[in-house]
Amino acid sequence: MFGRLPRVMMLLAFAVFCVVPLLWLVLAPSKSNAGLADEPPLSFGSFEGYLQAWQHLVDYGHGVIFHWMWNSVWYSVTSLVVTVAVCLMAGYSLAVSRIPLRKPLLILTLVAMMIPPTALVLPLFLEFSYAKLINSPLSVILPASFYPFGVYLAFIYFSTTLPRGLVEAARIDGCSESRVFSRIALPLATPLVGLLAFFSFVANWSNYFLPYVMLSQEDRYNLPVGLGALIAGTPALRPAVGGSQLPITRPEVALAGLIVVVPIAIIFVFCQRYLVRGILAGSVKE
Repeated sequence: MFGRLPRVMMLLAFAVFCVVPLLWLVLAPSKSNAGLADEPPLSFGSFEGYLQAWQHLVDYGHGVIFHWMWNSVWYSVTSLVVTVAVCLMAGYSLAVSRIPLRKPLLILTLVAMMIPPTALVLPLFLEFSYAKLINSPLSVILPASFYPFGVYLAFIYFSTTLPRGLVEAARIDGCSESRVFSRIALPLATPLVGLLAFFSFVANWSNYFLPYVMLSQEDRYNLPVGLGALIAGTPALRPAVGGSQLPITRPEVALAGLIVVVPIAIIFVFCQRYLVRGILAGSVKE
């Protein structure tokens, strides 16, 4: 029992380290700006505080936060659909199909995984600027759909879990490659679809730098970029700006941050079964 005590204490300290900031984020919008400074950090203010903070967010920019929320959903879901479709087909082709240059393409995928996404922002900006797509949804959706890790994950999954004998039997029976993929590989890839969808949604929902560079109109921001605009206009957090167009204070910023975090937390709670299955499915070769 005493031998496990250091491990338990370490896990407990890590849990407190992760939970306390989230708990503060939940409780902060319930207080006034003065209450955040005077009251205990983890104390509860009032439900009226939430309503007042929400009303200030709605009044900011004539309800621009609703545009940010819709944009985040639109960018994330569209990128998710494209990412999952491309990764499944590309991973299947690399793992099962007899395409030429299969190994060089796999090596190219691994190399692409090593390139930091931030390093690609400037070339992408120049490319989309030349195509006159800057400040359009495509300037965010198309680059966000480029996900080489997802392709490699699909390659590993199909390489280890898809029965080769079943694929060869279908080919002998005259099934085309697209039919083998849609009728055999795809039904077996449900855990992989959930894993790719979760990774894609989380990455695109919290994406800040790419939309910040590509989008210049405030009503086209997603939530992370909009949250940055709120912080930039909050005197308590940026005294140099000298003020804000509306009374946006720290409770409003905390509520906006909570709006960003809650969808990911909800999706994780409901999808963790598929995440575990997707992670473990490709770990053992059948």
